[in-house]
Amino acid sequence: MRVLLIKMSSLGDVVHTLPAVTDAAAHGIVFDWVVEEAFAPIAAALPGVRRVLPIAWRRWRRNLISERAALMEFGRALRSERYDLILDAQGLIKSAAVALLGRADGRAGLNFTSAREPWSAFVSGRRLTIPVGGHAVDRLRMLFAGALGYLPPRTAPDFGLEPDAAQERSCLLLHGTTWASKHWPEPMWKALAGRLAEEGWQVELPWGSEEERLRAEWIAAGTSGVEVLPALTLTGIGGKIASAGLVVGVDSGLTHLAGASSRPTVVIYGSTSAVRTG
Repeated sequence: MRVLLIKMSSLGDVVHTLPAVTDAAAHGIVFDWVVEEAFAPIAAALPGVRRVLPIAWRRWRRNLISERAALMEFGRALRSERYDLILDAQGLIKSAAVALLGRADGRAGLNFTSAREPWSAFVSGRRLTIPVGGHAVDRLRMLFAGALGYLPPRTAPDFGLEPDAAQERSCLLLHGTTWASKHWPEPMWKALAGRLAEEGWQVELPWGSEEERLRAEWIAAGTSGVEVLPALTLTGIGGKIASAGLVVGVDSGLTHLAGASSRPTVVIYGSTSAVRTG
C-alpha cells in the first residue's frame, strides 16, 4: 500500500509522527511524505519512507507571487503519482489544501472534533475520531492504525532513530524556542551551565538565530567549560544530539528530537503541558 503522508510542521510534530510511520512500515506500508523543507532530512532517514516531498510553505507564504514558480513545481511533483491513500495527519487548513491537490483513491484524516482546525475534515472521505487531550505520539499511532487498517500497537514507540556512541560528559543546553511563553529565564540557564561545568560536564550551547546566539554567548560568558557552538544545520545539531550524554531543553522540536534519539533528556515545561508531549 502506497500512502501520501501530509505532516508538514513543526519539528516537534514531525518527531512525534515517527513512531506511527514505523508502526505502519512494519505492515508493509510505504510512504511519500510532504514535510517542510527544513525537516526533510529527518523524514528521509526513516525506514518506510520512499520519497520526501519538501514543501517550503513557511518561506513561500511571505510572497506568494514571487514564489509562484516554486509553488507550481511542488504541485507538479505532488501530482506526478497516484496513491492508494492520502493521509492528512495534521488537521489544518493548509494540510487539507495539499491533500486536495494530491491524486489518490481515497483520503483520510481527523474528524471535525479531533482536528485542530475542524474545517480541514471536509477534504477527507474517511474521518477518524481520535480523543483530544492524549499524548501526541499516542494520538498519531491511533490515527495511522485506524486509517491504514491495523490494530494500534501496545508496544513502546519506536522512533526509528539510532543514537551514536554517547560522549558521556557532554551536555547540550537547548535554550531556543519560538514561543516567548516557553522560554526559561536566562539567569537560570547561566546558573545551570555553571553548575554543570563545576561537576565536570562539557556544556555546549547551539543556536539558530541571532537572538539565540546572543543569549548563548551571555550564558557562556565567564564560565570555563561552557562553549557556544558554531552555526549548525539541522543535520549538524542532530548529530550533536545523537551523541550527547545529557540534553536539557525547553519544550521545542530539538528537545523532542533528543528524547526520540534515546538521549537522557530533561524538558523544562513553561506554558505547555507535559501530558501532551512529555
